[in-house]
Amino acid sequence: MDPSSRPDQLDSPAVSTVIRWGSRLNTKVYKASGGRIGGTWRVGAALRKPAPVCLLTTRGRKSGKERTVPLLFLRDGDRFVVVASQGGMATNPAWYLNLSADPQVHIQIGTRHHDLVARTASDIERDELWPRLTEVYADFDTYAAWTERTIPVVICE
Repeated sequence: MDPSSRPDQLDSPAVSTVIRWGSRLNTKVYKASGGRIGGTWRVGAALRKPAPVCLLTTRGRKSGKERTVPLLFLRDGDRFVVVASQGGMATNPAWYLNLSADPQVHIQIGTRHHDLVARTASDIERDELWPRLTEVYADFDTYAAWTERTIPVVICE
């Protein structure tokens, strides 16, 4: 991965706005269709190999309101694994900060609903899971090269 290929505009407010509105639209369509629409990601590395999408609901750490975002995920037995990549941005996404404050989460996959507890993977778990996550979506490696932060891997169980 070439960190110099990082888009200059990645940290601009416009990109954050597009991501926020795109996530809201995907969430509405996903919920309305039971995941038939919006249940797979087909952008970037997922163009040829679509990646599965879940809806993750957390409780806002400031507002106390439920917040739902669409995320790529890996099924690991009874666990669901998501990545706080935020496209390689310099900061962790709000949903990650929310679950760090309150680990009770809800995941929807298609029409199935799961109430779970989320935690950040240990370094050993992250090292174990990362290759499997990049099999799901190869661009996670690109995002990791674009940021100085260690991208958190979250296990929901």
